[in-house]
Amino acid sequence: MVMVVALLYLSLAGAYLLVIPAAILLYLNQRWYVVSSIERGFMYFLVFFFFPGLLLLSPIVNFRPKRRQIEV
Repeated sequence: MVMVVALLYLSLAGAYLLVIPAAILLYLNQRWYVVSSIERGFMYFLVFFFFPGLLLLSPIVNFRPKRRQIEV
């Protein structure tokens, strides 16, 4: 029984620190420039609520804009 509880805590911690923040980062990358004001408020809530996991994943994320091709 103790092992089941420990496994449950470990899986919840992994979801909170890695899985859900990764999904949030993908969602933010896809929708950032086309959201409504209500959805933007929801995004801010998600970032606030899952901040520790987003902070853990932030060193490996690169969301810089793509380089523009200027035709001469």
